[in-house]
Amino acid sequence: MINFAIVGCGRIAQRHAEHISNLGRLIAVCDIDKTKADTLANLYKAKVYYDINEMLKHEREVSVVAICTPNGLHAQHSINALKAGFHVLCEKPMAINVHDCGEMIKVAEQSNKRLFAIKQNRFNPPVEAVKKIIDEGRLGKIFSIQLSCFWNRNEDYYYNSWKGTKAFDGGTLYTQFSHFIDLLYWMIGDIKEVEAYMANYKHNGIIEFEDTGVIIVKFINGALGTINYSVNSFEKNMEGSLTIFAEKGTVKIGGQYLNELEYQNIDGYKIENLPQGNIANNYGNYQGSMSNHDKVYKNVIDVLTNNASISTSAFEGLKTVEIIDRIYYKAAIK
Repeated sequence: MINFAIVGCGRIAQRHAEHISNLGRLIAVCDIDKTKADTLANLYKAKVYYDINEMLKHEREVSVVAICTPNGLHAQHSINALKAGFHVLCEKPMAINVHDCGEMIKVAEQSNKRLFAIKQNRFNPPVEAVKKIIDEGRLGKIFSIQLSCFWNRNEDYYYNSWKGTKAFDGGTLYTQFSHFIDLLYWMIGDIKEVEAYMANYKHNGIIEFEDTGVIIVKFINGALGTINYSVNSFEKNMEGSLTIFAEKGTVKIGGQYLNELEYQNIDGYKIENLPQGNIANNYGNYQGSMSNHDKVYKNVIDVLTNNASISTSAFEGLKTVEIIDRIYYKAAIK
């Protein structure tokens, strides 16, 4: 059985702790907020630390450290854990710039330790099914795509939080929609050209970046795409969808979280009998992406115990950040 530690005891850490307790053992937790650290430690009977360096120095039973701290601290905390001799499972996004991602990968290689990136939306049943038919060539040449990300994040979500700050959050594409950008890279391919327009319509004085964006992309394979995103959907999340127009078919993955196969018309083929899939991460007043962390943890354990293939490599985590970096750069120079 593999032993884990968690750094950062906020909302997503509770999801990590739940799956660790089902599949491995949670040995230690750490947070500078003593109340959060104590609460999680008591719930799972884990050792508690308030300083990551103290935990890394004294914990010898732990094999994997899960990094659940604010985005802007992912690189620093991951690198510290890797240098201390632990494998690392890092929440999304891997970091909030490409340089930090590269440093994380470099240290993982130097330390001969695994660095796992979390991209749980890849496990959504309709996403897996469409990825499979793309890989099998059933859609033929992909012509164009439309990605829509329409969620609600109100003032309460950002209140008294690291969220909404450039230093620790990074931007709406990093915190809300990096999973969606990852799926574009995973399913369609790398991006050659980008045009981007952004604005902050409803969150002035609340967040330090955009709440709305419109992006045009040209993929290396020649496909064209548009990305429309907003956290201004009135009162609640509305949609997270990806529509693919291709030579031999049209497919739309929809729902609020890319969790439903809404449309398919494929030459000589039909996607059938999809499993239900998990529900979205529920944080009380709002919901996040699909809760597939159980599959992430199963893969981590399988990689470390059975030498299985990693579901999302650190390189793929870097590519997601690189694409988001390029989008923000294009928007900034206008």
